[in-house]
Order: sequence, then structure tokens, then C-alpha cells
Amino acid sequence: MHSFSLAVRYIDLEKNEIFPAIVEVNNGKIIGINKAEVPSDAPLLMPGFVDAHVHIESSMLLPAEFARIAVTHGTLATVSDPHEIANVLGVKGVEYMLENAAKTPMLIAFGAPSCVPATNFETAGAHLDPDAVEQLLQRDDIYYLTEMMNFPGVVYDDQEVLAKIKLAHHYNKPVDGHAPGLSGDALKKYVDAGISTDHECFTLAEAEEKLALGMKILIREGSAAKNLDALLPLFDNPAYQDKLMFCSDDKHPDSLVVGHVNLLVKRALEAKKNLFAVLRAASINAIHHYKLPIGQARVGENADFILIKDFETMECLATYKAGELLAKEGKSTLNYISETPINAFAYRPVAIAEIQVQTSSENSSVQVKCIEALNGQLITNSIISTLPVINGIVQSDPSQDVLKMVCINRYSHSKAAIAYIKNFGLQAGAIGSTVAHDSHNIIVVGVDDASILASINQLMESQGGVNVVSNGDVYALPLPLAGLMSTEPAEIVATQYAKLDLLAKELGSKLDAPFMTLSFMALLVIPHLKLSDKGLFDGDSFNFTNLIITE
Repeated sequence: MHSFSLAVRYIDLEKNEIFPAIVEVNNGKIIGINKAEVPSDAPLLMPGFVDAHVHIESSMLLPAEFARIAVTHGTLATVSDPHEIANVLGVKGVEYMLENAAKTPMLIAFGAPSCVPATNFETAGAHLDPDAVEQLLQRDDIYYLTEMMNFPGVVYDDQEVLAKIKLAHHYNKPVDGHAPGLSGDALKKYVDAGISTDHECFTLAEAEEKLALGMKILIREGSAAKNLDALLPLFDNPAYQDKLMFCSDDKHPDSLVVGHVNLLVKRALEAKKNLFAVLRAASINAIHHYKLPIGQARVGENADFILIKDFETMECLATYKAGELLAKEGKSTLNYISETPINAFAYRPVAIAEIQVQTSSENSSVQVKCIEALNGQLITNSIISTLPVINGIVQSDPSQDVLKMVCINRYSHSKAAIAYIKNFGLQAGAIGSTVAHDSHNIIVVGVDDASILASINQLMESQGGVNVVSNGDVYALPLPLAGLMSTEPAEIVATQYAKLDLLAKELGSKLDAPFMTLSFMALLVIPHLKLSDKGLFDGDSFNFTNLIITE
């Protein structure tokens, strides 16, 4: 067993103090924290960081591979929603993730997915009914009921939704929330159902209303959704500080290599927020809420802690779990673990006529409802665009930055759904993906039909991945595990993904994360206008809507 001593500056998050100490570890446990003289530049010792809500699948990495990289940034635990793979493969997919996660010493605390499928307006690969959810909640390695995205189901007393929440309470496991923009009496009913957190707040007022009703707020800063700056003022109210946590929600592989929760802490401290409140939000608040079985750097507990160089850089010098060194000076001691992928895919070639929008109008243009993507946000706007018509076919218009987007069912053969979208910025080619929340059908956006078709058919043939079509050539990152993840090492995946990201930006995209933004354009539970494999969807009326307004 691991036994050693460290000269550190110890951060006591219970008493809000920092003092020089010798920390004694014996047989993987902390047996002493004794004040002593140590060098002024001794490392800072604190509990490990916790990402309080993340979909591991969005990293495109296996859970154990995600952990191999995350520990280099001081992350010792994640609260992880396997909702994505569950939408593709059901309980079998969740069990696959659990089995792989068990091979890493970092704690990956999975939950039971609450909404598979997320809505009835899309085609998923599975359906988890209350019996399936209970099967998962009974497991000791399932820690909570994941984000209840079906907030209309809660508000309007959907019996299946309420049954899942009741089951979580029966097994004494918390219920995560997901209620973007919900307010007033509807929000109160949602909270009163026993839903304890929310990570979808994108304004300070929304977060404060939810806090006032007793919810805890997970401040999100991921690869696509970036709410940190808007919500940092919450730390200024002492009454809120122990009700805050940090999360990434979705973290692409290239950004995970750069940093994780440590970067959120760094930015919060740069904004002059309370040191101890910020560190608690990054670590022990999530440990308490989700009852995570990891140490809090206290005497008598497992030696689970991290060493930080300083508060200016938040550079992690070392990460320990039960006294085992998991990472040192940016290098992981953990090994890459390979797995055989599993998947669900119904291949079929797609013809160009299937992705064209026909109109009976004899005019040279038509008005359409258009999705306006917003950089750094999951919400979209619904706007009206006027698009040219050539030979009875509605065209994209790169001069307005309005492009065609196509979503195609990957689980069975059915008609393609088509929409138009603004702000992707492409001036040529197309980008596509089988990572399309929540059902993970094929989604492609492009300038011309030939490029869109090339992207779709490559994704069909490879049965999963992300790609870029440039000058007729297709560049792809295969994702053979459920069409969501690679089984390659993180360094390879991050490099390949970064190349595709650069190619998309060379084609004109101004989005910070074009593939991550694309993946959310099928997420119907986030307003206002989205596209599922079944059609254009209005998140405000929560129903389908017509694409063409005037012909």
C-alpha cells in the first residue's frame, strides 16, 4: 500500500484557511495533517476536482480514456450521464460504459438516464421505461437519476416521467434537472417534484429564481455551451455559495487535452470571486450532493487529493487516489485500455433527390423558417429567411450565411428531414456527424447538395463519425463505438478532431466549436427551433412546424 509524507500548503475547505503542513499518508489513507514549517512555494493540497455533470460520450473517448487525460488536470471524479449511448443502445450501452469505467481508479459516477428517448418527436435506438430505469437505479454504481429533460412531462403530470422520479427517491438517489428558461409556477412544480439541480441556466436571473426555490446550480462551461461569465456573480452572494458546482456538460477531445475543471477555477479566481467558495464548487459541493465515495483530503479518509502549483495558473502538479499517483506534472500514469466497439446502424445509400426541398412556387424566392445558431449557446433563435429558388428547388444562400441542414434516421430507413440554418459561416463544402443530441441520427450542414450528400453517405458507410467535405474530398474521424466514440487513445482522437475543426474553419465557419454546435441542432428540448429526423421542430409550441412560410 502507498505510504509517504508531503510538505504542502494545506487548503482547509471547512474552516476556510490555508496553512503549512506535513501530510502523512499510510496504507493509502491520510493519517495526519500537522502544521509545520514548509517552503513558501510548497504545493497547495486540496480535494480533487469534480465535473458535476458531463456526457463522457461527447469527448469521443472511452470512459477510462477520458479519465486518463482528466486526472492530469486534477479531476478525481465526474458525475456522468450516459444518456447518449443509452439513446443508441439502451441498457446494454450503459452497462458497456460502467464496465469500462470500472477499469480506471478515477471515479466516474454514472446515473440512470431519465429520458430515452428525450422526446416522442425523434427516432432513437432504444426506450428506457420505468422498469429499465429501476434496473439501473438498484445498482450501487449508479448514483442518481440523470437530467430530467422532459420538463413538460413533469409540469403536465406524465405518469411515466413521475414514476421514474419516484423510483429515484425510493432508492435515495438525487434527481438532476434540465429546464432551460422554465420560470414561474411551472418551475415551482418542476422543483416540487423533487428535482434538485439545473445546469441549463444562461442568465443570472434564471439561476437566482431556481436557487430561491431550493435548486442547486451547476455552472456550465463546455466546448459549446459557455455560461460561466454570466453566472460567476452568483459567488458574490454568500447564501448561494454552497449551492454551486462546476460542470462541462460536453467536452470535446481537443479541449480536454488542454484543461478541465481547473480552467473554470482559474477564470473564477481571475474574476476575484471568493477563493474558498470557488474551490468548494469545484470539489466538495458535488461530493456532498451526489454522495460520492471519494476522500475530501481529511484525516482518516482515503488519500484522494491533488497538488496545485498556485492559484494564478491552477496547474496540477500531482493527482492521488488512495495514495496512488495518477498523474504528475501533466503526465498520466494510467494506461490506455482498448475495447471492442458496439453499435446500432441501418446502412442505406442516400440519393440527391432526397435532400432537395421542392416548391410549387413560380417565384424566384420563398420565405422559410430558419434556425439561427448562437455561438457558445445551445439555444437557437427562430428567424425568417428569404431563399432563392432554381428549377423549383429551394437553395442555400451563403451570401446570407443561410445553409441547408439535413437530419437522417440512422436506425431505420425513412425520409430525410431538411431545414435551413444561419451562422455556420461555411462558404464551401459541408460538415457532418453522427453525434446529434439526443437520438444521434446523422446530421449534416453544407453549402451545396453534392457536398452534403458526400458527407451523409460517408457517415452511412463508416457507421459513425464526424467529417468534413472540402473540394469534393471527405476527411473523417471514425467513431465506431455507437457512432459516438473512438476506441483509439485520446492523443490520436484529439489530433484528428483538431484537424477537422481547423478544416471547418478554413471553409469559413466562425463558430468556436462548429461540430459541437452542429451536434445540438437536433436537441429538441432546448428552444427555440431545431431539426429532428422527423422534421422541423418548434421548441416553444413543442411540436413540428412548417419549413416554408410563403410559396
